[in-house]
This record gives sequence, structure tokens and C-alpha cells, in this order.
Amino acid sequence: MMIKGLKNIGNYFIMMKKVMSRPEKYSAFFKQLKLEIGKIGLDSIGIVIIISFFIGAVVTIQQSINLENPLLPKYLIGLVSRDALILEFAPTMIGLILAGKIGSSIASEIGMMKVTEQIDALEIMGINSASFLILPKIIAAMFFFPILIILSITIGIIGGWLGGLSMEIPTADFVYGLQYQFIPFYVTYSLIKTVVFAFLITSISAFYGYTTKGGAINVGKSSTLAVVYSSILLLIFNFILTDLILS
Repeated sequence: MMIKGLKNIGNYFIMMKKVMSRPEKYSAFFKQLKLEIGKIGLDSIGIVIIISFFIGAVVTIQQSINLENPLLPKYLIGLVSRDALILEFAPTMIGLILAGKIGSSIASEIGMMKVTEQIDALEIMGINSASFLILPKIIAAMFFFPILIILSITIGIIGGWLGGLSMEIPTADFVYGLQYQFIPFYVTYSLIKTVVFAFLITSISAFYGYTTKGGAINVGKSSTLAVVYSSILLLIFNFILTDLILS
């Protein structure tokens, strides 16, 4: 088991060395990049909006219950909800959701190309298949994931405001809490995590797709492994980055 894990790590870095090579035709590369931005970024906006809205509402309702004390000012609910959304819920929760949605899609797409020998055909034509197929996905995710997280934070705060209204939290108090002692670096920290998560999700999912062997059944197995391992590493790096940046 351990030997297989070390072998996979070695193969991952060998693949990434091929991925990070210079594109052979920039026109084809940018065409592929534009396509991936649509698939990875634009197609994920809907699910990010829905999840973020209800996460924001639930977080605010929970905080209003936990902080229900006449000695505590109402604006603390807005403050705690803001920091919870920015620091953890938006980047980590949305990252895990995207690991499932985008990770499985990438692994399935590349895995199907592998078992149908389309990747072999690209290699025969002298094209670096790893760079051509995977690099645009990584760049698209690292470019668009921060946009999705900013959107998630914004929609989450709107959901939190409406959730606060349902708990009779005055809008003035909630808005004051959002503004109170705001630390801009928290947003920077959230975006740093997001970029790292984007790289992990796309590269790990692409690795499991690129190393798929056998038939269509193994494509499904590769897709599952891609989601599982990208989610695990996302949580591990969430801990590492939080400890390094915020401590």
C-alpha cells in the first residue's frame, strides 16, 4: 500500500513536469484555456450562488442562537458570520463542493480519452498531451476560483442578512457588525487558500484521469479516487495554510 502510494506520488510529479512545459502552439492553448474557463468557472456559478446563500443564512441563524444573551450586542452576530464566511466556509466548503463537481468531471473526461486511446493519438502526432489537456484546466481554475469565492462571500453575506431578519436581527446592527474591525488581510488569506485548492483539485483529478487503465469501469473508479484524494489533500492544506499564515 505504501509502495503504491509512493509510486503514485512519483508518477504525479513526472506528469506535472510534462504539464508545466511551454505550449507548442499558443493559439491552440488559448482556445483550450477559453473553453476550460467556461467549463470550470462559468458553469459553476449557479451552484456556488445557491450553496453560498443558504450557508450564509444558516451560519447567521446559528450565531444568533449561540450569542443570544442580553449582555452581548447584536452586531456581534454580523461580525462572527462575516469572519466565518470569509475565513472558512466560503473557501473550504465551496472548495470541497467544486472538488466533487469539477474534479470528477476532469478525471472522467481525461480518463475516457485515455481508455479510448485519444491521448495516445495526440502523442503519436508529437503533441505533449499532458500540457495540452491539463495545463489549461489548472490555469483556468487558478484564475476563476478566486472570482467564485468572492462571489460566494458576497452571496453568503446577503443570505446571512436575510437569515438575520428571520431571527429579528436589525439590519443596522448586522451591517455594523460586518464593518466592525474588518481585517482586509482575511480576504487575501481566503484567496491564497483558494488558489492552492484550485491547483490541487485540478492537478490531482487530472492525474487520476491521465493514469486510467482498462475500460469504462475504471474511468468511474478514477473519478471517485480523484474526488476522494483531492478532498483529503484540500483539508490537509487548509490546516497547513491556516497554521502558516494566521498563526
